[in-house]
Amino acid sequence: MKITGYMDFTQRSYEKELLDRDDIPFDAIRQNMRELDVINTWLGGHRITIRGFRALTGNMRNVHVCEIGCGGGDNLKAIWRWAKKHGIGLRMTGIDIKQECIDHAKEACSGIPDTEWICADYRQAIFIQKPDIIFNSLFCHHFSDEGVTEIIEWMYVNSRKGFFVNDLQRHPLAYHAIRMLTSIFSGSELVRNDAPLSVLRGFSRDEWLKLIGRSQHLHGDLQFNIRYQWAFRWLVTAKKNDGN
Repeated sequence: MKITGYMDFTQRSYEKELLDRDDIPFDAIRQNMRELDVINTWLGGHRITIRGFRALTGNMRNVHVCEIGCGGGDNLKAIWRWAKKHGIGLRMTGIDIKQECIDHAKEACSGIPDTEWICADYRQAIFIQKPDIIFNSLFCHHFSDEGVTEIIEWMYVNSRKGFFVNDLQRHPLAYHAIRMLTSIFSGSELVRNDAPLSVLRGFSRDEWLKLIGRSQHLHGDLQFNIRYQWAFRWLVTAKKNDGN
């Protein structure tokens, strides 16, 4: 990632992250997933995911939840731990385009029942029965605005109750903080490059409103909520009014 004297935080960056390349060794991807799990644990990323899950489940006692771009499965594992603690029956589906990520997720979540792992572009996934809830975490910022709109529409069509997104706020403090932290604590070149770049690819509230507005003509039956979450995250929830 090229660092210049002036950083423009008013517009999203579309510079590709190393993680999105096809020639990255899986050892580097594995290290990235491990460090991301640590970040999500200590900076509250998993708590935000659980908050989104709770916002859509309501009083449901049995839930089928699906994550697209599931990586190593740590988000689904966090949901499973919370659901088990609160007596909620859970069926989980993880979808990722990289077979190595799916293999890693299967191993990491090997003791969790009623779990299915699908290696595919999320757009090619076909459900015999639609999940109640679909979500993604730190996934949308990898895409163009058009790609994010497509993700929103796909999650709407393929979910029964609704969907949510947990992703980054583009902010100078977030950028400089994660750049400093990863330079000190990360042993991964991929993480040191991609962590600050991912902030530059993050979103503002107005951008989320525009992205949702682009899709609104296809689904006027959704209750959208965009909430800022510490640290430097957005939680976007979309609940279907009819639940079908």
